[in-house]
Amino acid sequence: MHSKFARVIIDRAIRRELDYAIPESLSARVGIGARVRVPFRDRRALATVVALLEETNAKGIREIEAVIGEGPTLSEPLLQLARWIASYYCCPIEAVMRSLLPQVIRRAEVGWKKQQFVEIGSIVTSERMEALRRRAPRQAELLEELTKANAALPAAEILRRLSLNVSTLQALVKRGLLKISERAVARDPHAGEQFIPGPELLLNEEQTAAFATIVRAISSAEKAKPILLHGVTGSGKTEIYLQAIRETLTRNRTAIVLVPEISLTPQTVERFKSRFAESQDDVAVLHSHLSEGERHDEWHKVHSGRARIVIGARSAVFAPLKNLGLIVVDEEHETSYKQEEAPRYHARDVAVVRAKIEKAVVLLGSATPSLESYHNTLTKKYELATLTQRVDNCQMPLIRVIDLRQEQRSERAPILSERLRTAISARVAKREQTILFLNRRGFSTSLLCSKCGKARDCPNCSVALTFHRSMSRLNCHLCGHTAAVPKKCPECGQDALIYVGFGTEKVESTVAQIFPNAVVKRMDADSMSRKEAYRETLRAFRAGKIDILVGTQMIAKGLHFPNVTLVGIINADLALHLPDFRAGERTFQLLTQVAGRAGRGETPGEVFVQSYTPFSPSIQFARHHDFAGYVEQELEFRERCDFPPFKHAVLITVHSAHQERGKFSAETLRRKLREALPEEFMVAEAAPAPLEKLSGQYRFHILLRGSAITRLSRLIRETLDKLPMPEDVAVAVDVDPYQLL
Repeated sequence: MHSKFARVIIDRAIRRELDYAIPESLSARVGIGARVRVPFRDRRALATVVALLEETNAKGIREIEAVIGEGPTLSEPLLQLARWIASYYCCPIEAVMRSLLPQVIRRAEVGWKKQQFVEIGSIVTSERMEALRRRAPRQAELLEELTKANAALPAAEILRRLSLNVSTLQALVKRGLLKISERAVARDPHAGEQFIPGPELLLNEEQTAAFATIVRAISSAEKAKPILLHGVTGSGKTEIYLQAIRETLTRNRTAIVLVPEISLTPQTVERFKSRFAESQDDVAVLHSHLSEGERHDEWHKVHSGRARIVIGARSAVFAPLKNLGLIVVDEEHETSYKQEEAPRYHARDVAVVRAKIEKAVVLLGSATPSLESYHNTLTKKYELATLTQRVDNCQMPLIRVIDLRQEQRSERAPILSERLRTAISARVAKREQTILFLNRRGFSTSLLCSKCGKARDCPNCSVALTFHRSMSRLNCHLCGHTAAVPKKCPECGQDALIYVGFGTEKVESTVAQIFPNAVVKRMDADSMSRKEAYRETLRAFRAGKIDILVGTQMIAKGLHFPNVTLVGIINADLALHLPDFRAGERTFQLLTQVAGRAGRGETPGEVFVQSYTPFSPSIQFARHHDFAGYVEQELEFRERCDFPPFKHAVLITVHSAHQERGKFSAETLRRKLREALPEEFMVAEAAPAPLEKLSGQYRFHILLRGSAITRLSRLIRETLDKLPMPEDVAVAVDVDPYQLL
């Protein structure tokens, strides 16, 4: 018997679920997770079915108009996960549903790419072939090629290969010797690439012990705790991931591998496709740099069950795999796993919950685990597996800290200290490679007037504009505002403008001048805007065609280049002094990760860290590769101040184009929250955000802390629902925030 009604969540922010009648003609196709088109108010809307009902109390029931696609689009475990995200992260369920399905699947506007295939239509005798050779040699050539292939081939491809025109093909079709059919072809983002099968590597003693822990968990997934694989850089974590996935596949289960940056995906895909080269279709890739067609095809490859391994950035945690057995979160500490717009979920934490729902194992890997994950191992919520040695007995790089205050040079801010310059020169002479890291794009960080001291600020944000020499423009990296470079100071009219500070563009230019015989290349969001640029640059670097690679955090992690023997961190202080309780943790992680790019081959690596605060604990602990020491002192500070991981934090941002209205609304909301929340929750005063103005909006923060996060989220939602805000005031709630700016 078919259900009479369906409860749906429509693709609009209305904050409630609606009931619709299921017409008899669609009853066999409407199931939980199906995508449907429904009438909504005076128009039509797309929606997802989340429940089937025998009866409803809703008045004026209307009917579902159509079912989109074949079968359910979302599984019941994914719908359960969506409800958890909406409740935990205090956001509307509709926003979560938008994240679960890529736009190309949600809107169903892109279909399969169709291509014409040609194959033999009837058996051709040798006499007939001989006659055809004499009368129409070009037709005979085409016929022979297809007979040899003994399979349907793309028509355009074979005509191009044999330099034939369409009329030759059509003549054979007319006589029934060939037939043409239209077929769907997959748009493969890695088409044309060769993946040579790679053997499993022999695990060392530590790796074997860690792998045994994972296999035990896979064997009893229902009871398994999340596993944190804490391995120093170069300790062979990826090999453990590969063998754990092989183990999962042998049990007829599937796996997701999350990587923090889209830029890391090509290298990861290469390793995985090579290891599982016997069936290239086994591996699918999901990330935002794919074209809409590629994303459509890769998603359907996963949904149909053809792909059993999914690799991707944050949103791949929602891959529609059936029978999920393992989720690997590589570099689990990375901030890019946290989404900065609604729903503000953290992919690592969502992975842990999805694994629990689907009775799968979650494996978190990092050389510098987040304090939250590491603290979970101390409280026995997670299991810990440790790798303290690099594979092949490679030594950890020697880290030297350079005090920039001691650099007696005429330049206002030296880019390369004398010692770093000498070290680069030695590497260039030996044909070894160098990576220079600076987490700041552009040529100069600001344009100042040396007479009145006024900087050229962004009109929409509380930051100075950055000068990009390649474009000869001033840019805001927050809102995208651009401006021409003025001839004179707009404030005082004097011709006294000077460029202050430097970014990766300036570092690249300076290094190229100092080392004219070296090939210098830059890798940042500006230089890597083309789809293939990242892959091409890494390939050239691996082939030894680039001597010095300058870049932002794009190059900080996950990359394995045995010929890199020197890493220079141009300014270790950039993130250290931000008004954020995680500033020290981020600096420690970044230094350790960047340093880990050095000495991964036979030659020991060397790292130079330039800093104006060389005795900062973050820098000194990183220098000595002392994770345990850093964690101990940082956890002590966090516990004393009631910060995560000891308490959950929620950051509420009130923003408005009108400063006073924004401030008044924030203060009112803070007062209402204090009245509504029990004393166990701490509610800070409403205050201007450290970055007060962003994209023309004034921003005010309210920071809340407490242990019972689900209860806190519910009370915040209830308070906001009861408090109407002015039209030009918006409120954003960020549970477990990763940015306090």
